Amino acid sequence: MSHPEPVPLISLRHVGLAYANPLTRFAPAKDGRVHALHDVSFDVFEGDKLGIIGRNGSGKSTLMRILARIYDPDAGSVHFTRKIHLQMLSLGVGFEGTLTGRENAVLNGMLLGKSRAHMLGRLESIKEFSELGDFFEMPVATYSSGMVLRLGFSVAMETDPDVLLIDEVLGVGDASFARKSQDALVARFSSRLTVIMISHDPGVISKFCNRAVWIEQGRTKMDGLPVEVAAAYLQASNGG
Repeated sequence: MSHPEPVPLISLRHVGLAYANPLTRFAPAKDGRVHALHDVSFDVFEGDKLGIIGRNGSGKSTLMRILARIYDPDAGSVHFTRKIHLQMLSLGVGFEGTLTGRENAVLNGMLLGKSRAHMLGRLESIKEFSELGDFFEMPVATYSSGMVLRLGFSVAMETDPDVLLIDEVLGVGDASFARKSQDALVARFSSRLTVIMISHDPGVISKFCNRAVWIEQGRTKMDGLPVEVAAAYLQASNGG
């Protein structure tokens, strides 16, 4: 008996996005806009650990913000097969600067569909993991970039989203917190949680992911096994 094909959790088809450029006469595109993405297509399946790799300026971060529903594409489509809660780990994304770390933790969790009571019950764990100390009670606008990262990571570990989006900025921070966060991520990568992560490091993609997508100049260059995609990417980066 043949098994039915798995249904993608997220499907992207020919996704494109261009930004208005105030310096129109310097814009590379004929329409006076800067095209971050031209034609990106791939599927994300439940439980996938998908790595997105590409050079600086290839459109990876823009793609991540489209997946997080921060931006809407102006070409193509992004289809979610059901209502899902996404958490994006990226510096400066998802927090209100005038609110304290404690207040942001509760608000962020509620935006992910968690109850206020659930988040209040997780606050001490979030504070402890983040190692923010008294800064947990201060406005996020007073935080360094590393402190914002600590808060975002700690909230994500306690909200259990359906899809965790990880930007490459997770490398920011001191060695001790980096080790602790990596251990927490390894546990998430071993679970059924769906993870989409950006990394410049092909080794990270090969180690943690079961699939990889290479984005080049705003287009899907390759989609396949992490080792094969990483090898092709490295060869192209080295001029091969």
